[in-house]
Amino acid sequence: MKRKRKKTTAIALVCGLVCAACVVLYTQSVRGEAEAARAEALARYGGEQLEVCVAVRDIAAGEPIGEGDVEMRLWVADLLPADAARAKDEVVGRAPTTPIMEGEVVVLKRFEGSGASLDVPDGLAALSVPAEDVQAVGGSLSAGATADLYSIGGTSTALLAEEVLILATSATGSEGTSADLTWVTVAVEPESVQEIIDSSQRAKLYFVLPAAGDGLESAPDAVEPATDETTGEEGLQ
Repeated sequence: MKRKRKKTTAIALVCGLVCAACVVLYTQSVRGEAEAARAEALARYGGEQLEVCVAVRDIAAGEPIGEGDVEMRLWVADLLPADAARAKDEVVGRAPTTPIMEGEVVVLKRFEGSGASLDVPDGLAALSVPAEDVQAVGGSLSAGATADLYSIGGTSTALLAEEVLILATSATGSEGTSADLTWVTVAVEPESVQEIIDSSQRAKLYFVLPAAGDGLESAPDAVEPATDETTGEEGLQ
């Protein structure tokens, strides 16, 4: 009986060793196939890989990029644009002038115009928000103008800020060239920044030029009837 039990134990050990060997061989086979596929891909696309910044979530135009919004990933060099960001400190804290999608390599071209010198009034913060022509009074907004800022989503409309100062827009390039309107930079109260950014993610922002006045003019003085000195009758003067 003991001899039979020893034989069974020996068989179990052998089976275990065989299974373990099969697992190792399978793992090595899979790893080998993966390495071969990787080698083929590298050979096909140029071989060299570079570490670049990639967005881990959608980032709206005008929204400052945070440390956790991007991560470093290896990317095939031949598939990268020439101005791909190679380090986080090249993009963290900066606001893109056009939206960046999740999984997209962050390119420095996205920040063109964002580093231009702005004359921000004391006590206010500069903030860029996404806006197309229809959202910005037909694209007629220009630096120095003031406008009311509304948030419109679904059936709700809310006034976010009144008479905000326009600091810059994407409609005019740094050399005076005309461009499509994609963002507007405004000067707002610091405490309003978070609300405006949140609204830009959930709804569309519209700029409205405030009325120049109340639209009411004082009525002209009433015309008093003149008296004809010869007849003593009243008439219109």
